[in-house]
Amino acid sequence: MKTFINEDFLLQSEFSKILYHNYSKNLPIIDYHNHLPPEEIDGNRVFENISQVWLAGDHYKWRAMRALGVNEKYITGNASDKEKFLKWAETVPYTVRNPLYHWTHLELQRYFGIQELLGPDNAEEIYEKTTAILQGKSHSTIGLLQQQNVESLCTTDQPTDTLAFHKSIKEKGDSPKVFPTFRPDKAFAIDLGASYVSYLEELGNAAKLSIESYDDLLSALENRMDFFHDQGCRLADHGLEQLYYFKEGTYVAAELFKKVREGKALSNEEVQYFKSQVLLFLGRAYHKRGWVQQFHIGAIRDNNKRLLSVLGPDTGFDSIGDFSQARALSGFLNELDGTDQLAKTIIYNLNPADNEVIATMVGNFNDGSVKGKVQFGSGWWFLDQKDGMEKQMNALSNMGLLSCFVGMLTDSRSFLSFPRHEYFRRILCNLIGNDVVNGELPADEKWLGKIVADISYYNAKNYFDFNK
Repeated sequence: MKTFINEDFLLQSEFSKILYHNYSKNLPIIDYHNHLPPEEIDGNRVFENISQVWLAGDHYKWRAMRALGVNEKYITGNASDKEKFLKWAETVPYTVRNPLYHWTHLELQRYFGIQELLGPDNAEEIYEKTTAILQGKSHSTIGLLQQQNVESLCTTDQPTDTLAFHKSIKEKGDSPKVFPTFRPDKAFAIDLGASYVSYLEELGNAAKLSIESYDDLLSALENRMDFFHDQGCRLADHGLEQLYYFKEGTYVAAELFKKVREGKALSNEEVQYFKSQVLLFLGRAYHKRGWVQQFHIGAIRDNNKRLLSVLGPDTGFDSIGDFSQARALSGFLNELDGTDQLAKTIIYNLNPADNEVIATMVGNFNDGSVKGKVQFGSGWWFLDQKDGMEKQMNALSNMGLLSCFVGMLTDSRSFLSFPRHEYFRRILCNLIGNDVVNGELPADEKWLGKIVADISYYNAKNYFDFNK
């Protein structure tokens, strides 16, 4: 049986089809934020079966299986890879209207040429077929990236990382280009108490200094940023409930640091103040180096404490939070902008109720120095689906300039996730194509084709300084 996903999938008008097929489809991919393990790229890993590349670490699939009543044994437990795949195949028909239904069949088509709809009746056959295909060179980690025309990608890396795998990848010269991203969240997670103190020892060892004071912490971070920069890093990333901002002098960061070193607890406001000061320091440091800073805001994590205690963090128990964002975000960006130390910035919002807040806030700090200097990032996490992407682009269009948008990323841990760029590009082209059909935009193919191509590839190509 032929799948419903044909060459004009999601393209509802002739003009949408022209935009996608002629101006977007064949452009390379710049995936500037993901969580792929660099060691698997460096080793050019060959996966033993589809479960290893498709199900391991995929919180989206895990949540769907749990919702359907699948036992944890077949999700993160000790069932065999084949048993886990068969349970996923049983789940797929019930994911209708969830983006997993689209992604699943896009990925089966694009990587394995499988046109059938996955379900329990053909699960064993598809498991065996995909396992055989995965043994070929074309389906190693590098082969999978090359299939999707991935030009460059940025992993997400701790300041303590040696970046040995990034060095090795660069020396081998295989495509795509792989760059590290500086993710210093643990360096300001002062609310973790003893765990934070333990992390300081790791960070100090990486920077070759003993972190006994707040100034030592900042010196260690400077040291690691210099190291990352030398290895090609040009982006930083932060995962936060919200950005924080306080008037200078509300507390003294050095004293708060000392209290934690002494095993004393901080109030919630003291924790937030400390984080704000470290983030302002980092923001100025990024600006000095010409980096892009990314802020992923709005997630409330580890909601299910019972299952957290069993499975640990990052296992599918996070959701959208309803934190107040506007005032502190304004104060934080304004503090950096006031001394002309605001780096290029991308803000990703998880609560769609805040779309217009973020879309208007970024416009306050675009100063004409760089095209799209401050960006409203693409639909992220729970919002990287058709409705979420459309709402993000509509808010950006209404409040700013969609034409300056740096486009999509995978934010994924799977080497099979890159058709999400295709998914985004089809949705983008359909959005603009429908405006033409409705008489809301002129039928100027070349101009709108350029806009689409820029958002799909060229804006990101020009925004990130990977060649410097």
